[in-house]
Amino acid sequence: MSKNLLGKKMDYSVGDVISYREMCNAEEASLQRGMNYRLRPTHSVVLMSRRINAPYNDRIEEDGRVLIYEGHDAARTKDGPDPKLVNQPLTTPSGRPTQKGQFFRAAMNVKAGESSGEPVRVYEKIHDGVWVYNGTFHLVDAWQERTSSRSVLKFQLELADEDFDSDSTTNATDLRHSRLIPSTVKMGVWKRDGGRCRECGAKDNLHFDHIVPFSKGGSSLTIENIQLLCARHNLKKRDKIE
Repeated sequence: MSKNLLGKKMDYSVGDVISYREMCNAEEASLQRGMNYRLRPTHSVVLMSRRINAPYNDRIEEDGRVLIYEGHDAARTKDGPDPKLVNQPLTTPSGRPTQKGQFFRAAMNVKAGESSGEPVRVYEKIHDGVWVYNGTFHLVDAWQERTSSRSVLKFQLELADEDFDSDSTTNATDLRHSRLIPSTVKMGVWKRDGGRCRECGAKDNLHFDHIVPFSKGGSSLTIENIQLLCARHNLKKRDKIE
């Protein structure tokens, strides 16, 4: 559990592996949409996936400090066009802003200097029913991007340092570089470790752990330096190199 920039204790720390139910319990909501604008007065929530055949083209840039999140398609309707062939709408047919429309407006307010940034909690799906808490980001930009057949919406989110433990001895630069593990690495580690703690085989309360901490020269970018540990063994290890 860590204190984040939202001013209260978060149930999970960056890198914790949780179930869909646990994620919903943490946000006190049934999360059915990928984009959830102002799910609480303090923050919005985004669900992302970079698995093979994921429906949207989300990407991670700048060594994990930046997320480029793709907006969601229009709802499928009977006898209507394929949502993948039409522009992603900012409003509903009645003119009300969609969830992505509200995110887009918030990003424009940031660019105009009318807001310091929209706090967004990001969860990533790495396996059926398995999610990872990626931390709190700031929504800082949005734009329309043309593909071969239509226009899609892109949202830029930047990692917020405040999401980490306030009593950590690791400096802010280390946190930015180390804590958001690339999706391909997380999925590779999950497969290699079989979804279990490498120390005891536990399947609950798991966390993606750096074998060699970034502050001691370790990397977030290689499968070889990341492992799954249960809460007990992750707490025992801390920043020690074993």
